[in-house]
Amino acid sequence: MLTRPIEGRVEQTAWRIPAPDLGTLELLTPLRTALEADGWRLVFECETVVCGGFDFRYSTQVLPEPGMHVDLGDFRFLSARKSTGATEEHVTLLVSRSTGAGAGYVQMIHIGPAESASAAEPVTPSPALKPDAPAIAPGTGNDVWMALESSSVVLEGLEFAIGAADTARGADNVLKDLADYLATHQNRTLALVGHTDSLGAPETNLALSRRRAEAVRNRLIRDHGVAASRVVALGAGLMAPRDTNLTEEGRARNRRVEAILTSTR
Repeated sequence: MLTRPIEGRVEQTAWRIPAPDLGTLELLTPLRTALEADGWRLVFECETVVCGGFDFRYSTQVLPEPGMHVDLGDFRFLSARKSTGATEEHVTLLVSRSTGAGAGYVQMIHIGPAESASAAEPVTPSPALKPDAPAIAPGTGNDVWMALESSSVVLEGLEFAIGAADTARGADNVLKDLADYLATHQNRTLALVGHTDSLGAPETNLALSRRRAEAVRNRLIRDHGVAASRVVALGAGLMAPRDTNLTEEGRARNRRVEAILTSTR
């Protein structure tokens, strides 16, 4: 396997996620989506046998049990890099699960500039440099469709209290626009990706972000007649802030759900 030496500040973190019904692909997908939305470029991705099976587990640094668990018959790995001016960062994600514990495990290794001071948000150390996804204002009709097809789109009007997954009723027009889009484009499907602020434990935020996306999905199905097979709910936790987490206003903007096209046939 080709390798490339990288120098910089190394930050290694692992999370145990109570998720008995989620496979490694479902655990990895929202994290990959969050990285790509934040401007990271995928370098390498593999799954168990393609990675190299048993031997690959020993080709990357892994935190010891019980902090990180790797099922050598069920794991996924990706690496990505991001350049901002002359600064280059690298990140790897190793995802596995324990059937007996009913939990998923995610390990992240982030290599950033030697002078990087914060380990709180290693994947997005400079949130201010991250371009916002276009925001959908309620009741904008075809503007919603155009924004949806250009990138991931923030569903404005879905206000979440700290630690809560209930959505505000004032976003009905936004959801109707999404439902109309799916009704017009029968071969297309959506992913709803939930996000949180940085308050609380990472594993708690990951589960909360998925519940937020699930709440929006349920409203699309129940109130707007969208087929359940047309929309999936995912969660990215605190991994992709669009604003600072140092102020209440910024944290409120980070508690959100985005819509992303997953099929454009």
